[in-house]
Amino acid sequence: MIARRALPALLLAPGVARAQRRPPTVAFVGFGSVEADRLSVIAFREGMQSQGQVEGRGWRFEHRHADGDTARGLEIIRDFAAMPVDVFLVPGPSAARAVRRATAIPLVAVGLPPVQGDPELFASLARPGGSVTGFASFGEEMAAKRAELLREMIPGLATIGVLHNATDPTFDAWGRMTAASARGMGLDTLLLPLTSPDPAALQDAMAALAARGGRALIVVRDFLTSSMIEAIIATAMAHRIAVVADQARFAQAGALMSYGASLPDLFRRAAGYVVRILRGERPGDLPVQLPTAIEFVVNLRTARALGLTVPHAILARAEDVIE
Repeated sequence: MIARRALPALLLAPGVARAQRRPPTVAFVGFGSVEADRLSVIAFREGMQSQGQVEGRGWRFEHRHADGDTARGLEIIRDFAAMPVDVFLVPGPSAARAVRRATAIPLVAVGLPPVQGDPELFASLARPGGSVTGFASFGEEMAAKRAELLREMIPGLATIGVLHNATDPTFDAWGRMTAASARGMGLDTLLLPLTSPDPAALQDAMAALAARGGRALIVVRDFLTSSMIEAIIATAMAHRIAVVADQARFAQAGALMSYGASLPDLFRRAAGYVVRILRGERPGDLPVQLPTAIEFVVNLRTARALGLTVPHAILARAEDVIE
């Protein structure tokens, strides 16, 4: 177990004289790309500022990104742990598990599985125990809602694909549960597992869905699919396949719709947990929280390109409509 280090007083009480030691360091490890993590990094900095913390004086922030390369992500974690850092901040369960395996340095994670206990990460939502806490994002719980939106948007929809990262146990399970939810609504489904950011594999997957008569695709968002947003959307559009995902960034990049928890909101809230840990609270005593803000974005430009008419009932429910 790595011992907790004494932390400078400047973070603990803004305005107090600078302590004799270095400012505490928060390390962000993104397994996706810089662009995939950009809004999360911005939101976290905003959250720290709202907590009265001045970056560079009261605390230091380091962020690195693995561009979908898990081996590179593990190397980044080792480098950070050796610096050392005081708190890790990560998006998603893959990076969270990697940090947890590598070090006992406190970890605040966004995108944890919303379950009552994940043996490798936390004991329960209310009492995580150990070195991990953070914020869950709904995964398969909203899969039926995304399938329902697609069916409402596309008349006569019969077959959909589910694109997911098959190398991560959480997202592999979420992909299968998403497909099961769609089948429960009477839709034929085709699982499209990804194991790497390979454009050829993505092209084969879309071609297989199109050959099956599929007209829509649900993307299970994680570090791999987030690093491939542009390729996923371009390939789907080439086959006239409508895409829905859980993150607004997909719709902003050209997906037909996105529906899911607001990641920027979760990262702003994560700043509060980071500050509490730096002030001496134990992550295991801080409950894993669930999302409170849901984003629903519709891209009308994409709808027109696909020859779809967006029902007024859907437009009325959308928080953002891209003209």
